[in-house]
Amino acid sequence: MNDKLYEKSVINKVTWRLIPFLVLSYLLCYIDRVNLGFAALTMNKELGFSATVFGWGAGLLFVGYFLFEVPSNLALQRFGARIWIARIMITWGIISAAMALIQGTVSFYVMRFLLGAAEAGFFPGIILYLTYWFPAEYRGVIISRFMFAQPIALMLGSAISGWLLNLDGVWGISGWKWMFVLEGLPSVLLGIVTLFYLTDKPEKAEWLKPDERKWLQARLDAERSKVEAVRKYGFWETLLNPRVLLLGFTYVCIVIGIYGVNMWLPQIVKTFSSQLSNTQIGLISAIPFVSAAIGMLFIGISSDHFQERKWHLTITTVLAGLTLLASAYTGSSSPAWTIFFLSVSSICLYGCMPIFWTYPPAFLTGTAAAAGIALINSIGNLGGFAGPFAVGWIKDTTGDFLYGLIFLGFSAIIGALVAYIVCTKTEQTQAKAAVSRAESVN
Repeated sequence: MNDKLYEKSVINKVTWRLIPFLVLSYLLCYIDRVNLGFAALTMNKELGFSATVFGWGAGLLFVGYFLFEVPSNLALQRFGARIWIARIMITWGIISAAMALIQGTVSFYVMRFLLGAAEAGFFPGIILYLTYWFPAEYRGVIISRFMFAQPIALMLGSAISGWLLNLDGVWGISGWKWMFVLEGLPSVLLGIVTLFYLTDKPEKAEWLKPDERKWLQARLDAERSKVEAVRKYGFWETLLNPRVLLLGFTYVCIVIGIYGVNMWLPQIVKTFSSQLSNTQIGLISAIPFVSAAIGMLFIGISSDHFQERKWHLTITTVLAGLTLLASAYTGSSSPAWTIFFLSVSSICLYGCMPIFWTYPPAFLTGTAAAAGIALINSIGNLGGFAGPFAVGWIKDTTGDFLYGLIFLGFSAIIGALVAYIVCTKTEQTQAKAAVSRAESVN
C-alpha cells in the first residue's frame, strides 16, 4: 500500500470511530440548548413571560458559558477528553431535564445560567479533541461533519419538540415540561457511554494497529512542531493575543445571527398564520436547518478541496448577513420568501463555522490551543445572549420582528469584515514562516 492510500486508510478508520459518536453527542447537546424556542410557544403564556424576559433567559445560558468555558477546556486537557466530556454530558442532561421544574422568572434565569455552566467546554473541547486526531488538511471537512449535528439537531428538534408539546395535560403535566424531560435524559445516558467509548489520544487507541498509532501520532507531533516554530504562545499571551480577541469578536457576530434566528424562529413562523398548529410550526421551522445541513457539508468539502479558507469564510458570512436583511423585508406578508431567505442565511451561518474553526489551531498548540479555542468560543457565545435578547427587546419595543432581523443581518456583515482582516494576517504570518524555513534549509 502506497503512502497516500495508507494515510487515507488511517484517517478513515479514525473518522468512522469518532465522528458518528461525536455528532450524536453534539446533536443531543444542541437539542437541549435550543428547545427553549419551542417551549416558549406554551411556556411563556403559562408562566407570564414577556418577550424581553424570555430573551434574557434564553441568553443567560451563554453567560454561564462565558464564565466557565476556559476553565473547562483546561480541565479537559488535564483530566482527558473521555472523563471530562462524559462529565459535561451527564450534568447538562440532568439540568436540561430539570428545566421542567421552573416556576417563574427567577427559577427560569437560574436554570438557564446553570445549564450554560454545565455545558461550558463541550464544543471547544471537541474542537480541541479533533486536533489530537486529525492533521490540519482534513479539519475543514472533519469539523463540518461534526458541526453537521447543529442543523440536524434543529431539524429533528423542531419536529420532535413541536410534537412533544402535544403531550400537554398527560398525567396533569404541561407539554413543555414533558419536552424538557424527554429531551434531557438521553444526554445523561450517552454521557455514561462516553466513559467507555472515547479514547483520549492516538497513542492510547487499542482499536488502531501499532504502526497506525505510531504514524498518526508522529504526523500530528510534526505538525505541532511546525506551528510552534513560528511562535509558541504562553497561557496569558494567548488570552491577550489580538488575533484571538478578534476571532472572538468575529464569532460573536456569527453567533448573534445563529441564535437570534434559532430562539425566535418558531415565534416568527407563528406570525405567518394563527391557524398553524405547534406540529406545523415545528415542520416549517425545520426547513432552514435541512438546507443548512446539506449546505455546510458542501462548503467544508469545497474549502478542503481547494485548501482555501479566507474567501470561503468571508463570502458565506456576508451572504448570511444580506439574506437576513432580505428576510426582514418579506416578513409575514411573504412566508415562502421569508423561509427561503432564512434558509440561505442558515446555510451560510452554519457553513462558515467549520471554516472559522480551522484558524485557531493554525497558530495555537497545547495549553495555548486549549485556552485560545475556549476563549474564542466563550466570547463568541456572548452572541447567544445578545442575539435572542436584542430580538426580544426590539420585538417588545416595536411590535415586529423586522428590526430584530435587520440587527442580525448587520451583525453578520460586520463579522465578515473582521474575519477577512484576521484571516489575511494569519495567512501572511504562515507565508513568512514558510519562506524562513525554506531559507534555513538552503
